[in-house]
Amino acid sequence: MDITLVILAAGMGSRYGGLKQLDKVGPSGQTIMDYSIYDAIDAGFNKIVFIIRKDFQEAFDEMIISKYKDKVNCITVFQEFDAFAGDIPKKIVERREKPWGTGHAILVAKDVIDEPFAAINADDFYGKDAFDQMASFLKKSDQDPNTYSMVGYPLVNTLSEHGSVNRGICKVDKDRNLISIFEGLKIARENGTVNHFTNDVKEELDLRVPVSMNFWGFHPSILDFLEKDFVRFGKETADDPRSEYFIPFVVNAMMKDHGIKVKVLPTESKWIGVTYKEDKEFVQKDIAELTKEGAYPASF
Repeated sequence: MDITLVILAAGMGSRYGGLKQLDKVGPSGQTIMDYSIYDAIDAGFNKIVFIIRKDFQEAFDEMIISKYKDKVNCITVFQEFDAFAGDIPKKIVERREKPWGTGHAILVAKDVIDEPFAAINADDFYGKDAFDQMASFLKKSDQDPNTYSMVGYPLVNTLSEHGSVNRGICKVDKDRNLISIFEGLKIARENGTVNHFTNDVKEELDLRVPVSMNFWGFHPSILDFLEKDFVRFGKETADDPRSEYFIPFVVNAMMKDHGIKVKVLPTESKWIGVTYKEDKEFVQKDIAELTKEGAYPASF
């Protein structure tokens, strides 16, 4: 069965200070994305759609596409401000100051996807088990088009030692169905606890609460919903040129108004992320250790 991986690589690392998607962290110069692609191919994904910006296409083709075009079907799609804008007034589109967000990034791949697919961030290391679980879910021959999935990581495994982070905080039922998800902001350790400051209100978080690191599994029917709903979002946020159409917002709306269910796939895979420049050294050490343990070859 065909399954596709969509890699969201159009964003600039504003806090990190550069194109971290192409930063080298592996022993042979691998990027974090290389490890995701390695794990995805090993798990059975046979098509990869890269969402990028046109202004770094040349560097991306040289470092990524050239390496994998003979191993897996590679497709590149550009996240332009006016992509799938529909009848959003042109003046609203022209005032945009940053990409529309992760929901829009998935939408721009609509014309090249007609099979079950997963979506991930280019700059997050998700781990082999996460890809295996997602591939298994997507390959189910009796997959319900009204049931999506999401890999859930314990919050404690996703924090940075060098500053606060934002995370999709999940509430799940006893059957691992997602009940709700909200974007927890400014999450950081403080005096032995982990707190968030969403809406400027300080609250403590359970260290083991499952969080979304933007590893989602979807039926292709979601793309039709995204096309319509994104136009609504664009019009409703016309006065905020920096507003973002986040995947968790979309999923919440589909669960509430359209009867969609989302299975949270638990994983003990080690999530590794680079949010700040200071994180890079620790990421390199973690990947070096995984390589030493035999989880990955030194060169690929």
